[in-house]
Amino acid sequence: MRLRRLLFPALIVAAAGGYYVWQARQARQATPAEAVSLPSVEATMGNVEEAVLASGALEPIRQVSVGAQATGRVVSLKVKLGDNVAAGDLIAEIDGVTLQNALRSAEADLAALKAQRTERKASLVYAQAVLARQKQMIGQNAVSRDAYENAEMTVNTTGAQIEALDAQIVSSQVKVENARANLGYTRITAPSAGTVLAVVAQEGQTLNSVQSAPTIVVLGDVSTMTVKAKISEADVLRVKAGQEVYFSVLGAPEQRFPGKISFVEPAPDTLKTQNATSSSAASSSSSTSTSAVYYNALFEVPNPDGRLMTSMTAQVTVIVGRAQNVVTVPSTAIRRRGPNTFVDVLGPDGKPEQRKVTVGLDNKIVAEISSGLKAGERVVTTRSAGGPDATRQTRRPRSAFGF
Repeated sequence: MRLRRLLFPALIVAAAGGYYVWQARQARQATPAEAVSLPSVEATMGNVEEAVLASGALEPIRQVSVGAQATGRVVSLKVKLGDNVAAGDLIAEIDGVTLQNALRSAEADLAALKAQRTERKASLVYAQAVLARQKQMIGQNAVSRDAYENAEMTVNTTGAQIEALDAQIVSSQVKVENARANLGYTRITAPSAGTVLAVVAQEGQTLNSVQSAPTIVVLGDVSTMTVKAKISEADVLRVKAGQEVYFSVLGAPEQRFPGKISFVEPAPDTLKTQNATSSSAASSSSSTSTSAVYYNALFEVPNPDGRLMTSMTAQVTVIVGRAQNVVTVPSTAIRRRGPNTFVDVLGPDGKPEQRKVTVGLDNKIVAEISSGLKAGERVVTTRSAGGPDATRQTRRPRSAFGF
């Protein structure tokens, strides 16, 4: 009797467990898969821009390094960093005592030659008078033929001496002009209007212009800035003059500065650094063959308030294509198979249907659908990696005990 009391509860538990397993199997076979929920969006009317992204640097529209052609000590510097100067304004003065003395010496030599010419000119006048008398007297046999010829020779010799002095005077005048120009080089003036971007030399510094012209200051016209955008060789064929462009700088990433491409340089900057010899050029080409190649696309932007500064980094966007008021879908909705392009369109029953479409501009975020799709239709954006079956769920069967 006691054994029956112990076995009865165990039999009840075993029966309940078997019933639960049987019910779970039946539910698994009878319960249909729930409908698959696919992420989708509605095709809308909008605008698409296809762009080329690049980085660049800002430079003044005109920039010049103002140097010295005279050797000497800087005795006066008339500008400081950031000053605005006009063309012809005095920048600096170099000690010109030796050059002043050279000018005075050249002028003295010129004066001496002119005095000699005056003397020879007087001698020529006298010799011509003597020759005239000798010519008259030889007709009357009053003088000898030798005296006449001697007077004629004196006239010719004096005339030749005057011609030689004329040539020496011209040479001396050139020396005076050179000396005067060299003295003028001690006064450094601005070749054009601009802003002082850098001061290289200081007062008291000695400059040596024998080997190369030393730079004193750097001037730049910052009223208009030139942007040099580095376009990769993969994108340069799509960039051309006249295309719209805008850029932002790191200090104001939210502000767009517009412009238009004015010129695309036909060769990269690396061409300037190539060596002349064929061997070095060959080694250079082999060493740079694996490196990226960039071409400069230039455009200008007004800078009336001077907010844009020299050598700022610019994040450049070149608009290479634009479509307005067209049917657009996310780029992730497009499926490509060979030369054909498809999208999955949701029907009224919520099931996707593959449809062939024609894609226009595609900036990898939004794509233009030229044909095959209407605004308002819903397209599937992405599918689960496991396919539709991966999203199915089965309803958990309830146990015999209600849980």
